[in-house]
Parts: sequence; C-alpha cells; structure tokens
Amino acid sequence: MRAVVIHAPKDLRIDSYPDAAPGPGEVRVKIANGGICGSDLHYYHHGGFGVVRIQQPMALGHEIAGVVAAIGDGVTNVKPGTRVAVNPSKPCGRCLHCQEGMRNQCLDMRFLGSAMRFPHVQGGFREFITVDAAQAVPIADKLSLAEAAVAEPLAVCLHAGKQAGPLLGKRVLITGCGPIGALMILVSRFGGAAEIVVTDVAEAPLAVAKKLGATYAINVAAGATALDPWRTGKGVFDTLFEASGNQAALRTALDVLRPRATLVQLGLGGEMTLPINSIVAKELQLRGTFRFDPEFELAVRLMGEGLIDVKPLITATMPFENAVAAFELAGDRSQSMKVQLTF
Repeated sequence: MRAVVIHAPKDLRIDSYPDAAPGPGEVRVKIANGGICGSDLHYYHHGGFGVVRIQQPMALGHEIAGVVAAIGDGVTNVKPGTRVAVNPSKPCGRCLHCQEGMRNQCLDMRFLGSAMRFPHVQGGFREFITVDAAQAVPIADKLSLAEAAVAEPLAVCLHAGKQAGPLLGKRVLITGCGPIGALMILVSRFGGAAEIVVTDVAEAPLAVAKKLGATYAINVAAGATALDPWRTGKGVFDTLFEASGNQAALRTALDVLRPRATLVQLGLGGEMTLPINSIVAKELQLRGTFRFDPEFELAVRLMGEGLIDVKPLITATMPFENAVAAFELAGDRSQSMKVQLTF
C-alpha cells in the first residue's frame, strides 16, 4: 500500500508501506479521510516540535476514518464493512496512570503519527491501517467519513471543556481561532455558554467563527483596545480557552477575566512567562489539558446525533497523492481551516 511519509523538513513523499493483516483482537481499516493537524504541519515544516524530531521516515496523520476491511480472531465490536472513526491513542492499560483512570497520561502511550518515541509510531495517512479493535469506533449511518475524521480534535476540545467545568450560562473567551479554537466554539455552545467571544489576528478564521456561532469575533491585530468592552471592573469572562499558544494573547486575556475565572491552556507555542501576580491577585484557576480518553467516543456520538456539526470546519479535501499541495494549503490560514486528504 501507499502512505504519506515525512523524511525531513519539507521532504514529504508517497512511499510504499507494509500492509499488515490483522492479528487476534485487531482490525484492518481502509482509510477514507484524514485531517491535517497542526502537529503534522510542524513535522512538515520543521521536522518536529519542541525537543521532538523525526529520526526515521514516519507516516503522518492521526485524524482518520474509514471502513473495516478485515478483522482478526476474537473481534466482535465491528465487522467488515463497518464505518469507523479511528482513535489514535493506544494506552498501555497497565501503568500507574492508566490504573488511576488517567489513560491520556499513560507512561507507555502509542499515539499514531508521533515521533515522541523510537522507533516512531507510524501514522494513519495510508491506504490501510491495522489497529486494536477498541480503536475502531463505529459511526452513525448519517455521519460522513469526513466528519468522522474530525472526532480526534473534537475529543481534544471536549476534554478541555471538561477541564473548565460547567459552561452553562458562562461568558467564554477563546483566544486563537485555528481548528482547535473553532471546535471550542462548538463545545462551548453545546455546554450552554451565554456569550462566546473569539479573538484572532486574521480575518478568515474569524469569519468561520461567526458561522460556527461565536457571539463576537474580534481581530486583536486592530489594536490594544479591541477587548475594552469586556474590561468592566476587574474583567467579565468566566472561562478562557487559550488556543493560540501565544504569550501575548494569554497576557491580554488575563485583563478581561473576572476574579476566580478558569483559564484552560490548549495552545502549545513554547515556554511562556506567566504574570503570576495577576493570577494570584485575581485567584485565577490555571488548568492544563492534554489529549483525551473517553471523549473520543463522546465526540463520535455527539456528531452522530447531530448535536455538534463540524462540517463548516472542513474547508478543502484533496487526494493523498497531492499531499504536498494539501500541506501547503493547510498552512495558509487565509485560505483554509481544516484540510483533509482522501485515500
């Protein structure tokens, strides 16, 4: 079979790859759609992120969905022909954190398309993939495979929403409107937020934010006064989802958070210098959020029941043979939100 493989920065190739038959407890999935994630773009442009770098050719991709082509012995949850979203997480189930119910913090996690361990865990941008049966989550008949491929980033945002606590009636600020920030709009709406304000420095993603239901979409590149209407008293927002990874965005947002507000940091842009005095004085609750666990199945169910509609995020679909052009497009925020490959 063929796969989309990164060899070095800007060296993305269509390579031949082994096509493993499913063993006991495994399923072989014919991939239909795969979404290009920010981490995929980091591998493409820089060969990695943070201290993580590719040390061997690696198939990219972890936002994938397809159709079960074959099953191994003992598999009962799916059968050939079942349409599935593929959960890219494979926790060990045995380590301390797995036993504590925090499988997203697994000490021996195997996550598709990740160079965090060596040998690398090969990703899902390939014509077929063999995974544990538990990773193949059946989808509703009315859900497209393109939508199903958005289950992974939606799960990330559902987990972030859980970290924030109840959103019913809350005033929510989302800084950064890439795919994660955009999905946080949908999660905040689903959670019952009374007001959702989204900020970015580009007009195109803000236009998508309005379509997704943001109350206000603010271009903060216009000036330091853009958020002035929300500076009343010590600030008015109950919850901040910081999705840009930009220190300036975080610092500005702190000024419009009300005392004892909750700040959930989603974006990863490198180390930040935090204004601890402001956090202490306002008694702000700073929380991290990392990947997901049961939220993957929840994401599939919410989309399947029509409670969350991710279709407006999918701005382009291209055949995987044109992967380089697709990655270039995905990196252009003025033209795209979520670019998917078809296989």
